[in-house]
Amino acid sequence: MDASSTRTRLWARRTRPVKDIDDERIVAELYRDYHRPLLSFVMKLVGGDRQWAEDVVQETMIRAWRSVDQLDSEAESLMPWLATVARRVVIDDRRRKAARPQEAGEGALETLHIADGMEDLLRTVVVTEALKALSPAHREVLNETILRDRSVNEAAEVLGIPVGTVKSRTYYALRALKVALEERGALA
Repeated sequence: MDASSTRTRLWARRTRPVKDIDDERIVAELYRDYHRPLLSFVMKLVGGDRQWAEDVVQETMIRAWRSVDQLDSEAESLMPWLATVARRVVIDDRRRKAARPQEAGEGALETLHIADGMEDLLRTVVVTEALKALSPAHREVLNETILRDRSVNEAAEVLGIPVGTVKSRTYYALRALKVALEERGALA
């Protein structure tokens, strides 16, 4: 039996019959005798999160203080009782965190992306300007094949040109569109 458990057991015997106990003395005794071993135990339970462990130890000490007249004065140590309470506090915390939505975090709100339609509008303007930079023949073939979603054969029939010409114009139109978009900074 070590000195701290003897001291706490004697303390429990001394304070049990007294109803008007000095709260500060009770908390000071508990912290002095059990803070370090309890914190070490709780750190393992919470995966090394020191802030959370400190919160759990504090809650455990408060519960011990509230239950001081129910503690076994014959026990060699209060550590088993404190460890059980701390484990339950950790379990309750985990359940509470799992039941509520994820917190936003520490980042500034200015860095959060909010869809306001401006990006889509800018993208449309940039693509429209890039399309204007193409030749009329290239714009015409992209309009039929991509925007109107026609096959090469259907586009050839609508435009009145051979299928091979539609294929080659589509290829070169897409290359020219890519260059025009890169010039406008739309592509990396």
